[in-house]
Amino acid sequence: MAAERLDAIVVGAGAAGLACAADLVGGGLSVRLVEADGSPGGRMRTDRVSGFTVDRGFQVFNTSYPQVRKRLDLRRLRLRRFSPAVLVATPRGNRRFTDPTRDLRGGRDLLVGRVASPRDLLAVGALSARDMLEPTARLRSRPDTTTHATLRKAGISEDLIETFFRPFLSGVFLEEDLDTSARVFHLVWRTFLRGTQCLPADGIQAVPLQLAAELPPGVLLTRAPVDSLTDGGVRLADGAELDARAVVVAAGPRAAARLLPGLEIPEGRTVTTVYHAAERSPLTEPTLVVDERRRFLNTCVLTEVHPHFARDGRALVSTSVLGELPPARDASLRAALAEVYGTDTDSWETVHRTTVPDALPAMPPHHPLTRTTRLRAGRYACGDHRATGSLQGALASGARAAREVLADLGRGRVRP
Repeated sequence: MAAERLDAIVVGAGAAGLACAADLVGGGLSVRLVEADGSPGGRMRTDRVSGFTVDRGFQVFNTSYPQVRKRLDLRRLRLRRFSPAVLVATPRGNRRFTDPTRDLRGGRDLLVGRVASPRDLLAVGALSARDMLEPTARLRSRPDTTTHATLRKAGISEDLIETFFRPFLSGVFLEEDLDTSARVFHLVWRTFLRGTQCLPADGIQAVPLQLAAELPPGVLLTRAPVDSLTDGGVRLADGAELDARAVVVAAGPRAAARLLPGLEIPEGRTVTTVYHAAERSPLTEPTLVVDERRRFLNTCVLTEVHPHFARDGRALVSTSVLGELPPARDASLRAALAEVYGTDTDSWETVHRTTVPDALPAMPPHHPLTRTTRLRAGRYACGDHRATGSLQGALASGARAAREVLADLGRGRVRP
């Protein structure tokens, strides 16, 4: 009996692959979504380690992404909120940068000038109002430059950039030079202003698991690593071949480049996250802490976001640093955390650490906010490395791939 010939195969069950597969199925195609791992998720993965719930790298779920609102049932995720503030650790003590539209009392440091001058506050307010209210198409069409240049053009002082924007955005874009595209910055700043920063009660992998649960039975095939693409489809690592009219590679950038020689991929940003368990919470609020001296990207007490991230009653502290973290830096990181939290960290237990290569693509000025997924006849590539480094970028790229496949195969329509 001849093997079934599918309409489309999607390689990789991260956010982009899940969105693509869902829209292809919705367009009436026969689809197989193949995933090398035992479960879907891509970089959005959650581990259970000695009773602790730990994501693979510190991640935050933003409720304002358009693709998120279209595809996910937020109530089912049982979201737990971070506070609408950032604590900035400075040599002069911790300073609180609060969104005053959400927490006026918490904006005391802003109001008395401990964080920013009145001129800076006016400049940040004007920039924020414009980013929040201006149509997205106009934001996308602005002349591009670096994030640092656009902040200075907005009238924000170098002092506030160094105190707040550089340490905060280093954790957002995984680069310390504020060289990320200003267009990307404005779009991301808009989502912070419009959305709420949360974590699902079961960890970040609850997001792709919900997307996968919406697929019809038999579409998702796990533990099926792809060895290579063939003229008529894909060859799996076990030698089995699947045939299809179209193949969409939705894997990470390095895996995609292996399967699609010649594919142009951006430089990747690497991040390491360390999880410590403490007998007592060093900060009794669900607030992100960043460091003016940039000894780390950010830190927070995850059990203040959701107590069940630790099952034994201890506090779970997450701290991320740019790149890899050699063991020789452990002592200096603990010392920095002791200073920032105002507590002894010698007794903290290291329960987990994870390094995520290519956690985000580099997005310098003139980085394309979206691009075609078509490579050649029957071959497509999608993912946040083909759009913007975010969940929104991944989902939107997967949706674009589905639209282009459906258009090329002459079948159906999917949502924009």
